[in-house]
Amino acid sequence: MPLSAVPRRARRAGRRRAALAVTSALAASVALSACGAGGSSGSSGTGGSGGSGSSARAADCPAQPATTWARPASGAGRHTVRTAQGEVEVPDAPRRVVVLDTAELDSAITLGVRPVGATRSDVAGGFLNYLPKDKLAGIEDVGKIGAPNLEAVAALKPDLILTSKVRDGGRYAQLKAIAPTVMTETTGYPWKQNFATHADALGKIPEAKRAVAAYEAHARRVSAALGGAAAAQRTTTNVVRFVEGADTRIYGCRSYIGTILNDVGTGPTSVVQDAPDGMMIEVSAEQMNRADADAVFYSAYGSPEKSKETRVTGGALWKNMKAARNGRTFRVDDELWIQGIGYTAADKILSQLQEKLTQK
Repeated sequence: MPLSAVPRRARRAGRRRAALAVTSALAASVALSACGAGGSSGSSGTGGSGGSGSSARAADCPAQPATTWARPASGAGRHTVRTAQGEVEVPDAPRRVVVLDTAELDSAITLGVRPVGATRSDVAGGFLNYLPKDKLAGIEDVGKIGAPNLEAVAALKPDLILTSKVRDGGRYAQLKAIAPTVMTETTGYPWKQNFATHADALGKIPEAKRAVAAYEAHARRVSAALGGAAAAQRTTTNVVRFVEGADTRIYGCRSYIGTILNDVGTGPTSVVQDAPDGMMIEVSAEQMNRADADAVFYSAYGSPEKSKETRVTGGALWKNMKAARNGRTFRVDDELWIQGIGYTAADKILSQLQEKLTQK
């Protein structure tokens, strides 16, 4: 944006106010960002965006909701779980569990439960690769997420099914005819509360609380490794996902990965401030400089070529970002960082965050 486009009163207020006005316009305008106009100074003291077209200001992330826990099962043989479909009676210690999404699979593995069946996230990919292979041995594939093979599910004679309304709400009547079915409302952002619901259904609340405490302690250690809470807050971190057949995503505060960053103390830039539901924004290849931050983590769903990862990361806009010039762009595993959605995945992500962000 040329200086003449800034209101006259702003110009009289001096260069600092004019620069801030330009930054605000850039954050609000996709068109101006695509043109690569100059941005604001970085909040971490590592320098400005150098014409990358992004705002280096940290997003104003809301506080995460507190997790509520049910009372542990009494040991009477069966107990009631509050779900998105109302109260559901389940066995205190289910032995044949079928899970129909990645979060439910992560929860079960985290709590020491080996499901008898699970859906897969990709037709060719099988179960998520970050999970321990020995923990996945013997789990039957019952179809793709969002389209489970109900005959295969029934053949396993489950005594509990875990899923969500967003995935299988339309199949609830069929699923509950097979076995007690515990559904959360959705996946992603409410993953911590969903984990508490899964733990209640599995009769594993004490074990779940220990897993949460271990994760929180790990997050504090990562924050300390970054120089403490204040230093972490001065570091902006955007997570970018290249998606085959769609525009590229930059994840916001109310996403799974956004909560993990928030637990460490860092987070995305204000480019995601107006993300629908706080989850993410989508940008074209010509707008990738909007993703700039002190550090940028990126993954691809689909092949690097078909998802546009290769073209974008090899292009001038990407290479001119502050993060790229400073050697602070890091490719990460999409299955772990985006698809896993659970405490086993989150713990591994914390370790990678510390490794990458403390590199000199």
